[in-house]
Amino acid sequence: MSDDGDADDTPESEAISPYTLQREEASETRHAFWADTVADRIEAREPDEPIVIKGGISPSGVPHLGNVNEIMRGYYVAEVLRDRGYEVRQVFTADDRDPLRGLPRTLCDLEGNLVDLGEVDAGALGRNLGAPYTDIPDPFGCCDSYGDHFSTIIQNSADAVDVPIELVSNTELYESGDLEDITRFVLEHQDRAREVLAQYQDKVDEDYVPFNPICEECGKITETVTSVDADAGTVDYRCTDMDAGDQTIDGCGHEGTATLREGKLPWRFEWPAQWQLFGVDFEPFGKDHAEGSWPSGQDVARNVFEIQPPVPMVYEWFTLEGEPFSSSAGNVILVSDVLELLEPEVLRYFFAKDPSKARDFSIERLDQLVDEFDRLEAIYFGEIDADEDEQAFAERVYPFVVEEPREERIRLPYTFAAVLGMTDDPDLREEIARREGHIPDDPPEWAVEGALKRVERARNWARRTGNEFDYELKRSEIPAHDFGADTEAALAELADFIEEGHEPDEIQGEIYETAKRNDVDVGDFFGAGYRLFFDEDQGPKLGPFLAKVDQEFVVDRLRRER
Repeated sequence: MSDDGDADDTPESEAISPYTLQREEASETRHAFWADTVADRIEAREPDEPIVIKGGISPSGVPHLGNVNEIMRGYYVAEVLRDRGYEVRQVFTADDRDPLRGLPRTLCDLEGNLVDLGEVDAGALGRNLGAPYTDIPDPFGCCDSYGDHFSTIIQNSADAVDVPIELVSNTELYESGDLEDITRFVLEHQDRAREVLAQYQDKVDEDYVPFNPICEECGKITETVTSVDADAGTVDYRCTDMDAGDQTIDGCGHEGTATLREGKLPWRFEWPAQWQLFGVDFEPFGKDHAEGSWPSGQDVARNVFEIQPPVPMVYEWFTLEGEPFSSSAGNVILVSDVLELLEPEVLRYFFAKDPSKARDFSIERLDQLVDEFDRLEAIYFGEIDADEDEQAFAERVYPFVVEEPREERIRLPYTFAAVLGMTDDPDLREEIARREGHIPDDPPEWAVEGALKRVERARNWARRTGNEFDYELKRSEIPAHDFGADTEAALAELADFIEEGHEPDEIQGEIYETAKRNDVDVGDFFGAGYRLFFDEDQGPKLGPFLAKVDQEFVVDRLRRER
């Protein structure tokens, strides 16, 4: 989404608070799943079908995981309404007629590979500051325009998590004439439009015209309209400078005439115009719009367009490793990246959580998210006990998260899968998983295949983070070594201890104690373990690692038997 300036609180007493989930009414049914609460608000309006759920993004740069928030929140409300028997349409607008206001420091190709601005034709972007995204050449040369390039990645992201959005280009809406009548209506009622918007933006004066033409000479968007002929559907303009944050984009000074298809409405009118055009019933948005565009948007909807604004819902942003998403700082991850590390259903689960609470998406701690999902699944199938709230949440949410609930599915614990990823042999991976009881006797083939796919994802996670699982376990043969008698005796004692069955921390402590009892330097003893298992001088925290590997192999290796 775009924005054009600061806003004050709306003066309208009939204003709708966008904090839908934070203001649960006493008379409303309490639901286990937040999307049911939103669906109740939509149903209360007795909407026509199809019910329309909308989201949007300005394709200004790398469409990262944070941008998928809006798609997924809308999707769950759509799914709940479909579950209640409604026909639902999920529209997602690419606000691609917005002007490029600054040069991004980082871009990405269609495969999600991040590149610095210097690796593409930055000069072409610089020359097009102020021009609509869809009029700027694609710096990668693979799509019709800069805007189309990043809109394609948005569509690919939705497809990857199996969300059926209808991606609509704002540029196409203007050029096709779909927005022409609405634009004409705004210009015919520009006095009223000015009066409403002036309550939210100081720059609105008696000369303000709510239309931004595209200069036919330089291709940039200008905000200076000198006259309007609504009947003819044209405006006269002068190409003037545009304020873009801390810089000014120079206009060329050209004076010309543009049709209503050759420009755009300012964002504060464009957003409500989209509501009217599509008949939007619900739209989620980030908290930046809650105090910015939303107050003016609902005022414009009622008092300019004379329509009811949609049911709103503010969602909290989430961070990546505790920091805000930032393309320029390189703190981004794309959906395509995430799906190399975990299953689509796990990512869908992340977005099923309460959107009114701020969360962190941590690649370092991704195993915890996967464990949460596995627990949700086990609760749903009655495999573990849970409290009443957890049970209700699992029963309602799980069918929306997975393609199809299948009780015979198999989930390898994520960190165990990472241990299996230390070896390349697929048969050995399956053998170990069966021996350790993670694959039952006579399971369906599809379940085994699905379980072992997690191994590659967990291995990718280990390599991406460089964590304790990012090592190659030497299973096929014992690495060459030369240990003294004291070290061999200590290794034999440690093997006996592990064979008895102990917790990770207990094994870690016993490594120290065994070394001391046998007068072996502790560092050298750890080194002996790393040599036997990795043929390295160093490695992960040894006790927890040995606890995760199949016990029979660990004991045999410590005894140098295989």
